[in-house]
Amino acid sequence: MKTTTISRRGFINKSAFAAGGAMVAPAYLKNMITNSPNERINIAVAGISGDRKLVRGMISGRGKVHINTYAEIPNVTIKTICDVDERLFPGVTATVEKLFGSRPATEVDFRKLLDNKDIDVISIATPDHWHALMTIWACQAGKDIYVEKPVCHNLSEGRKMVEAARKYNRIIQSGICYRSSKAVKEGVKFVHDGKLGKVYMAKGITYRYRVPIEHVPDSPIPEGVHWDLFLGPAPYRPFNENRYIYQWHWFWDTGTTEFGNNGIYRMDTIRWALNKKTHPVKIHCAGGKFVRDDDQEVPNIMIANYEYDDGTIIQNEVRSLCTNTEGKDDSSDCFLYSDQGWMSFSGDGYKTYFGTKNEPGPARSENDFPVEERSNGWKNFIDCVRSRRMEDLDNDILEGHMSAALGHLGVISYRTGRKLVFNPEAEKFVKDREADKLLTRNYRKPYVIPVSV
Repeated sequence: MKTTTISRRGFINKSAFAAGGAMVAPAYLKNMITNSPNERINIAVAGISGDRKLVRGMISGRGKVHINTYAEIPNVTIKTICDVDERLFPGVTATVEKLFGSRPATEVDFRKLLDNKDIDVISIATPDHWHALMTIWACQAGKDIYVEKPVCHNLSEGRKMVEAARKYNRIIQSGICYRSSKAVKEGVKFVHDGKLGKVYMAKGITYRYRVPIEHVPDSPIPEGVHWDLFLGPAPYRPFNENRYIYQWHWFWDTGTTEFGNNGIYRMDTIRWALNKKTHPVKIHCAGGKFVRDDDQEVPNIMIANYEYDDGTIIQNEVRSLCTNTEGKDDSSDCFLYSDQGWMSFSGDGYKTYFGTKNEPGPARSENDFPVEERSNGWKNFIDCVRSRRMEDLDNDILEGHMSAALGHLGVISYRTGRKLVFNPEAEKFVKDREADKLLTRNYRKPYVIPVSV
């Protein structure tokens, strides 16, 4: 991308309208509003599989969301698709060609993207254990990055990602979509303005039923699957369908429990609303794997308490079994409790209640705003790629690291089986070597996080 900061910032005004406001769009690229390749942002999407039932030529999950959303943004095109499963390429390239009017190249090895000067942005929707290394490599290669939640597989990786972003002056958006909701932003401002009162406690719940994954034996690596590249930084294991598409979430090597998978939405919103710019000082998490007899390693129920140095308490609860969700298989919300009332957040907006009788107060939904006024994290990201204004990001990598850390700290407390004391400045536990070891992992060569980014 050869465009300058000035041309990026002004590209809409200069290129979007001509001849009395008529939009100029060449037929060969559907979302292009200028013929100039200098105005175009070329994107590589890494990770496109989501549902193992759809693996044969189909795409689903977060990679599909990335592709569909970029198609709505002017002067953006998908240049390359990267995935370790070649079986997905026919379906995804056809989808991209239909949406963008051009057929993307394909790669199985992420490292091939780094030297490609035609790629400006890498959009990462891979399993969690790959997020940090891909982001750091992309920073070193001069790419800007959109990286899915949670941004890292362990806490030390998050700090390395922040260091890399700052060292190489890269724009990195953390993929937590609540941050881009206009209604949620208004609700957060309501709290920041003191209109809810003094908040003493907050809680996030993620009740999402998960079907059992059963016991599945190891099997030969399917043709077209690059298993070593899938495992990357994780220890080598024989191929197993239960460790592959989507089910990787439920294994310590590759996943981050439901705390990282979905609980992070609630923790990020709460931390944002409470304006917490530091880590908690005490963490205690209980839980376990209940009812199920299958291959899943991580717990299916977890409840964590986080205590901050000012006395504020945040609770994080996830359940993957049958629970009270009012007839639904998913119930996810944030709750803030103050001396005057309480407030709930969802991805769609907020509601407030006051006094002992829970009198309804201000409330707002994303649907209350005109469609053209609503935002999304991908558009905000692309705007910042053009302007180079990191401060305008809805969710900079530092915010992504701080919110992911809550899940990681809860997991470490669960795995050590005790309440932990944490030093927020050092990002280390207080006199606890066993817990400190879980702040990082043993990396499989050559997929190693560098000591110095």
